[in-house]
Amino acid sequence: MPRTARDVVFVDGVRTPFGKAGPKGLYAETRADDLVVRAIRELMRRNPSLPPERVDEVAIAATTQTGDQGLTIGRSAAVLAGLPKSVPGYAIDRMCAGAMTAVTTSGAGISFGSYDVVIAGGVEHMGRHPMGEGVDPNPRFMTDKLVDPSALVMGSTAENLHDRFPQITKERADAYAVRSQQKVAAAYAAGRIQPDLVPTAIRSAEKGWGLATEDEPPRPGTTMESLAGLKTPFRVAGNVTAGNAAGLNDGATACLLAAEDVARELGLAPRMRLVDFSFAGVEPEVMGVGPVPATEKLLARNALTMDDIGLIEINEAFAVQVLAFLEHFKIADDDARVNPWGGAIALGHPLASSGVRLMNQLARLFEERTDVRYGLTTMCVGMGMGGTVLWENVNWEGAK
Repeated sequence: MPRTARDVVFVDGVRTPFGKAGPKGLYAETRADDLVVRAIRELMRRNPSLPPERVDEVAIAATTQTGDQGLTIGRSAAVLAGLPKSVPGYAIDRMCAGAMTAVTTSGAGISFGSYDVVIAGGVEHMGRHPMGEGVDPNPRFMTDKLVDPSALVMGSTAENLHDRFPQITKERADAYAVRSQQKVAAAYAAGRIQPDLVPTAIRSAEKGWGLATEDEPPRPGTTMESLAGLKTPFRVAGNVTAGNAAGLNDGATACLLAAEDVARELGLAPRMRLVDFSFAGVEPEVMGVGPVPATEKLLARNALTMDDIGLIEINEAFAVQVLAFLEHFKIADDDARVNPWGGAIALGHPLASSGVRLMNQLARLFEERTDVRYGLTTMCVGMGMGGTVLWENVNWEGAK
């Protein structure tokens, strides 16, 4: 039987507060699967008109799929969250773009007609599972010179970007990082970040139980002076520091996607419409440029230019990576369209979960900016990739 493509909408999205990875971080003694379960339960609580049995799939990403991030975490999290046993689930890995891929893959299933409603998201507990844990790269990567040795060290790939774009200086990267911290602080003060945060129980053998209610990584007092003296761990006298890059973090995200007609049937209010998405590959040693070809391909396919894009949520893995994207598209470093409420340099980047954080913020921004029709969520991806998703504002005033 022929199938007709259906419009896919982003209904709602939540996340746990992000914590710092390590023995002193918020979630040092909290399980990764419990983080994503908390997010799924909150999604269902916030959308009471959705019968749990109408969820057709749970797609959850994790970069390190072992321990409490293993066991086909989409399915195990669905069961732990109390969804009916009839609801299936699966796990995804596209490194940093895991949650983004969970959305695009399951969203494509909705468009195709295989699903009506899905939950998609990601989790990363970098304190329990450091990046690269258990990885055994094939020796042919090096012996056959398939990639540069620096390709497997994300900080080194960022230093390579500084080499490729010498006009992107450390001072320029630091200035971008300071603005990110300032924007997050302003967004918190205005109550814009908090609506999508799920208060999350935490435990400590020493201190007992507590509640995480806000992100741990932001450093609102960051200045150019405080960043200037930081060490450059990936290269002597380099450019990449802990101040102009995202940290190592723990956290989870989840969102609710549905066919637009089904959302109406169930009384779910769409917040933005999925228009298209694109992934692209680049040389792994400069993986930070990945968003450029992914975005170029996406804009060309939809007969759009960057002038048509009113909001851009780009993951700040490294300041240099964001600046390379902006420079390519001739966008000013401080363009108001870009990460208006700050980004991962301040908020944190728990790898596979971050794609949905970008979507959460874009959806909130769309509600305030009814003058904006189109927005992007975009990110670089380890091993030399980039991903970009094009969204349409369902509240765009031009549609009325």
